[in-house]
Amino acid sequence: MENAIIAPSFLPDSAILEMGYACNHQCMFCSCPWEHEEGPYSRGAELTTDQWKQCIEKLVGMGVCHFSYTGGEPLLHPGITEIMAYTATLKARHYNRRLEYEDRSPGQYLITNGQFLTDEILQLLHAQNISLSLSLPGLKTYSDHTQQSGNPDNILNWFQKASALGLKTVVNITVTKNNLHELYETVSNAFIAGAETLLLNRFLPGGRGMRYAEELLLNKEETIEMLLIADEVLQKANRTGSTGTELPICLTKDLELKILRVGTRCAAAVEFFVIGPEGRVRTCNHSPVQLEHYTEIEQLKTNPYWKKFVLKDYLPEMCQGCNLSNICDGGCREAAHVYTGDVTGKDAVFLTD
Repeated sequence: MENAIIAPSFLPDSAILEMGYACNHQCMFCSCPWEHEEGPYSRGAELTTDQWKQCIEKLVGMGVCHFSYTGGEPLLHPGITEIMAYTATLKARHYNRRLEYEDRSPGQYLITNGQFLTDEILQLLHAQNISLSLSLPGLKTYSDHTQQSGNPDNILNWFQKASALGLKTVVNITVTKNNLHELYETVSNAFIAGAETLLLNRFLPGGRGMRYAEELLLNKEETIEMLLIADEVLQKANRTGSTGTELPICLTKDLELKILRVGTRCAAAVEFFVIGPEGRVRTCNHSPVQLEHYTEIEQLKTNPYWKKFVLKDYLPEMCQGCNLSNICDGGCREAAHVYTGDVTGKDAVFLTD
């Protein structure tokens, strides 16, 4: 076939790079697995700037063409701007839905709490066509959720400056029991300030968030309320948005959402994967299960845990026999694993009543 292609590797085309363990916030909802005091995550020496460059170059050679920088707080990594600038010099192969490809710089996304942004960093993002995602976990509840003194107006100010530069921006909102009441105002203010799109994340237990699970976890009715509120704002603001983690389709199939896109399939190890601060692969950022080091990433394709996600061999018992199981994975599998101890466990939304 004239248009036939050979996949460069078994990896998804998107990688989340956790640049370091440190963060200037102590968010109650933080799911970073190394923040779970009783969790199995093993910290190791963080990758250096040169090692991150080697890692990214290796991944580009294996077909990865999108990189998201997170943490911890990625702007605490001393080499983050150098790494982003270097990545922009590489050529990655980007395919469209017609299997046509173009060799160009990888897509890059900076996910930050915004407290260490500067005008110089914004200029770099603009020059390298890097998208900016800013966390805004509430307005009046901002300091309570981050457990640090801070002002959400600072984040809104960065949205204004980024918008003036023409940067692609995302407002990243984690919704909990404690900030649901101001979700409408939080999303609205972000859009008024210039945010282009919404990434809506329901709180899921994991990391430091395990301490606050009972306090923060949304029940089914609150989860539905969250989706309806977000969709209403998106319609009025004429913006787009999506959920950051999948939801069980039985919870959402009867909702008349006009704009908000709600995922029901687990994307871990299929659409994206994670490289932790010490260089080891994980299926997703919620997962505490550390797999091969990036230097031995070829061995990942035979790893049983990786294959469980690739083959979607994790359907919860409650979903067995459901005629929608071909388009639904029963919610977030890694969060269920963390919260119940079983990757086939119930999604946390079903454990709140």
